[in-house]
Amino acid sequence: MISAPRYSGASPDPSGTWAVFTSTNYSFEEHESSSKWNLLRISTGEITDLPLNSSEVSEMVWVGPTNTSVLYINGTNEDVPGGVTLYTADLAESPIKSTLVASLAAGFSGLKAVSTESGNINFVVSAKAYANNGTAWNEELATTPQTTGLLYDSIYVRHWDAYVTQERYNVFSGSLVSNGSALHLAAPPKNLVHGLNYTVTRPESPVGPYFDTGDYEISPDGSQVVFLTKAPELPKANNTASYLYLVPHNGSSLPVAINGPGSKAPETAKGASGAPEFSPDSKKLAYNQMDGVSYESDRAKLYVADLESKEITPLAGNWDRSASTIKWSPDCNDLWVAADSIGSTRLFVIPADASADFQPTNITDITSVSDYYILPDNTALVNANSVWASWLLYTLTPGGESRYLYKSNEEDANLAGLGPEDVGYFWYNGTLGDSQQAIIVYPEDFNSSKVYDLIFYVHGGPQGFTGNQWSTRWNLKTWADQGYVLVGPNPTGSTSYGQLLTDRIQGKWGGWPYEDLVNAHTYACENLPYVNCSNAIAAGASYGGYMMNWIQGHDLGKEFKAIVSHDGVATTYADYSTDELWFTNHEYNGTIWDPRARPVYAEWDPLKHAANFTTPQFLIHSEMDYRLPISEGLAMFNALQVVGVPSRFLTFPDETHWVLNRENSLFWHQEIYNWINYWTGKIDSLDKNAITE
Repeated sequence: MISAPRYSGASPDPSGTWAVFTSTNYSFEEHESSSKWNLLRISTGEITDLPLNSSEVSEMVWVGPTNTSVLYINGTNEDVPGGVTLYTADLAESPIKSTLVASLAAGFSGLKAVSTESGNINFVVSAKAYANNGTAWNEELATTPQTTGLLYDSIYVRHWDAYVTQERYNVFSGSLVSNGSALHLAAPPKNLVHGLNYTVTRPESPVGPYFDTGDYEISPDGSQVVFLTKAPELPKANNTASYLYLVPHNGSSLPVAINGPGSKAPETAKGASGAPEFSPDSKKLAYNQMDGVSYESDRAKLYVADLESKEITPLAGNWDRSASTIKWSPDCNDLWVAADSIGSTRLFVIPADASADFQPTNITDITSVSDYYILPDNTALVNANSVWASWLLYTLTPGGESRYLYKSNEEDANLAGLGPEDVGYFWYNGTLGDSQQAIIVYPEDFNSSKVYDLIFYVHGGPQGFTGNQWSTRWNLKTWADQGYVLVGPNPTGSTSYGQLLTDRIQGKWGGWPYEDLVNAHTYACENLPYVNCSNAIAAGASYGGYMMNWIQGHDLGKEFKAIVSHDGVATTYADYSTDELWFTNHEYNGTIWDPRARPVYAEWDPLKHAANFTTPQFLIHSEMDYRLPISEGLAMFNALQVVGVPSRFLTFPDETHWVLNRENSLFWHQEIYNWINYWTGKIDSLDKNAITE
């Protein structure tokens, strides 16, 4: 699973004939990865290798005089250390001839580009910029200070996996001008964010911690750019609010807020914005926005802004799902919207004038959409995944008819034998009388007449879900293939089942969700004859890690032979050591010193129940997880050791909230599976890798 090919999204050319994507493999013999660019003919599914050096060609976009013309970033620059270069090429040529068209003096990335009526190419990229003058920051050329000290007078100090520095990401624009026979860079890229007025939070785009290139877009006619930044008048550690700004591509005037204070956005729309997408005629902008300014999992509602009148119209306002990504149909009449729904990410088609009571219909199956593009004939090229396939590529009509071009479980030798039969579901009664769904993942060669030990898995978030998705971090099939049936419930706090279920976890972290899990466990044990609940383990990460720490001190924890907790809260009293304080304040109903919130922190603190700890537990917590500092893992491990519970602690000094290095990932898997298989009696002894006094 770890070394199997990992694919980028397949991006189609303007005609819908071709698509490009990358694939990356890892060799545990050579201890290195290798990537390549691939060309797909959409009509047949035929894939060929592109003769481009993937170690240098980091990004590619379709743009230029022909449908097969591309502009790409080369990650090297012979003239400017730390810089990159732009090249043009035509993928229809044989051999492909690449032409240098621009030298950029910093490590720009996130390339987006369009051809203009004049024959020029307007593009946007992003890079860190200096705070004083907005010029792009080049790490290799920057002066190294003699001190390593970092001085702060406001939060954030660090965010998820990095300390915050003076340099922040900004969006830059540039033009490749045609002289009839060649293109050249008209002027150095111009910072479109610098100069935007702020009173509290300095504008930054794309926004951390993910720095997603979906935070900005260039209009199809190349005249305008939209970008997302956190609310400049609010402290970003305490608020989720963000707004979209429109600015001329040439930077001739300052950005103007589309949906911020003073705009024509609805009064209720004050929270986080996202997914800006220009209409094909460049006249409108679709986007999503939440209402609440201090809640990251509020419902993301769908809006369309008229860029001339500045009027903003909500679409399908009563739809109980959160719009994630948005694409326009070629005729501007419809929006294709991705949204989490019933344990997977699915596609919906919504008219651009949909009324509030319009209820979109899902047109995809139970696999999860990861990326998609709308082709000229109004079909979609969909990239998806599932528990049984890392990459599923198909075309899809608005009516829901699909034609598969690639299934990784059928094409990749590493994934041979996986299939839809590996997954099942059941519904159980939630604590408050609702019906909740759990996924079942079966082991290799599953036989329903046999009996298998149980893995009880709890997802993170807590606003997330366990569904039909592929993961290289928590790949549920690899857990099941240790010889278990895995059950993953979606209790109170889960997303994709309606906003009420998501919202009800506030102030109830160890309450209703715990009771839901008890119900799910009881249902599985009483209704799945092929599950052995007397020889079971429980596992979870992030909020799932918290829940593992919580059940350790409660009755449900006694139902398991062992527990695995990855990056979980050990004590709620330490939650102010995180970065995104809006999360803590929302989940516990206020600050830790607020008289109304103090009882909530106290009620759901796992360490208060340490005297009841008895189940062997494996803990993982890494040094660079600033979202949940390593002290949380150490506190839980210390408590387990002091009260005499068999336990192990695994840490990585170079990993974050996730274990991403493939060699570390293999070690992570080996040690965890060694632990659970020992306590369920599948092996006779633990490994000898542990460090002892």
